[in-house]
Amino acid sequence: METPVIISFVAYMLVMIGIGIYFYFKTDDLSDFVLGGRSLGPGVTALSAGASDMSGWLLLGLPGMMYSQGVVGSWIAVGLIIGAYVNWHYVAKPLRVYTHHLGDAITIPDYFSNRFNDKGNLLRIVTAVVILVFYTLYTSSGLVGGAKLFEVTFHLDYDTALLIGSFVIVSYTFLGGYNAVSWTDFIQGILMMLTLAVVPIVVIYDVGGISEGLRIIESVDPSNLDILNGASIVSVLSLMAWGLGYFGQPHILVRFMSIRHEDEMHRAKTIGMTWMIISIIGSLAVGFFGLAYVVSHGVDLKDSEKIFITLSQLLFNPWIAGFLLAAILAAIMSTIDSQLLVSSSVLTRDIYHVILRKDATDKELVWVGRLTVIAIAVIAWYISTDENSSVLKLVAYAWAGFGAAFGPLVILSLYNHNITKNGAIAGMLVGSLTVILYKQLEGGIFDLYELLPGFIAAWLAVVLFSKIGAKNSKDVEKTFYEVQDRLKKL
Repeated sequence: METPVIISFVAYMLVMIGIGIYFYFKTDDLSDFVLGGRSLGPGVTALSAGASDMSGWLLLGLPGMMYSQGVVGSWIAVGLIIGAYVNWHYVAKPLRVYTHHLGDAITIPDYFSNRFNDKGNLLRIVTAVVILVFYTLYTSSGLVGGAKLFEVTFHLDYDTALLIGSFVIVSYTFLGGYNAVSWTDFIQGILMMLTLAVVPIVVIYDVGGISEGLRIIESVDPSNLDILNGASIVSVLSLMAWGLGYFGQPHILVRFMSIRHEDEMHRAKTIGMTWMIISIIGSLAVGFFGLAYVVSHGVDLKDSEKIFITLSQLLFNPWIAGFLLAAILAAIMSTIDSQLLVSSSVLTRDIYHVILRKDATDKELVWVGRLTVIAIAVIAWYISTDENSSVLKLVAYAWAGFGAAFGPLVILSLYNHNITKNGAIAGMLVGSLTVILYKQLEGGIFDLYELLPGFIAAWLAVVLFSKIGAKNSKDVEKTFYEVQDRLKKL
């Protein structure tokens, strides 16, 4: 790897660590550490949500899918855009109002516990366990991806690359907490969007324009231009069902909770959806027209998911290529740091503070939060030391796990006053277990993304079990209608 690329990478990582150091001196209490003191503007909120959502999948997985499958692979993008818009429109503002109104809830378990007046903390514990299990595995996968990028860039052995990547991400998360994570995500989001706007334009120009690119792609296989090529109702539903996952991703939901005022949510939605549409279209174009480039230049590409890396190295000056490749690192880091922080928040707020040490000071809680970031990172790092670890297979449906476990409950808790604690617990358990069990039945008539049956099963469980056992107290009902009145006035 040429020196300019290495220098670009190092400069980028130092900036991220610098942001962590800056916010270290701005963090006074647990609310600052886990939610930024609800002080973020709409721009940071929007791009932080987008960057933490997309991960390296946006620059590796999605272009690879378009490269290998043609336009039929774009159905997943349609589902994601619809899901993200609905999430911003129907969940973001009510969740911000509700969490602030309910004793300033600063974590998702905090919100569920307060929403259903769970004095025994059973709901809080179940929520925390689901988050910790899925995120520890999810984080380990991201560390593997970052290690592989460092491995290729710096020509290091895998274990050394893993240590370096883990150190950079953990350092600024440990130091600056939520503000550092959100502002680094903001920068990373800008870098990702600019990269995905520039690279496809250069590729299309190099192959002779859109018409010539389409001609080359069609000459390889005419079905590349057929959006229904080999698609069935089940396969289209499976791809579009990815959009359902948005309603249950804790690292995205906390972005809605952290905006400084609910009145700014509309601006955040506009910024966030603009960023997402530009980035996804760019990602699709990289893979799609990347095929035309590979064919026209006789490039030997064995791994379709490396199309973005290949184009960056072949089409751009090494200095520019360094920043383009840093966009992949940005995508990976922006998701891992959010996962680490959410997991740390759950352990600190929902286990340590609420259950173990109710009289803990703000300073103590901040340091417990920092130490749990390291603890979770160490566990994820240990899992990641085996780059072929079978446990990483769980990451393939971590998105589905969160979407099914929390998605229906989040929506229903915001809009249905009849939902109870029994329904909430049943929904989380049924959603999680359906995803895990259904995954084992893949193939044949079960060739359906596990999020869809998991989401449906969880929704039914929340509604049905809410009809069993104790109903909500008058205080819970009163709070629900107070929030609804507040929303009507906004």
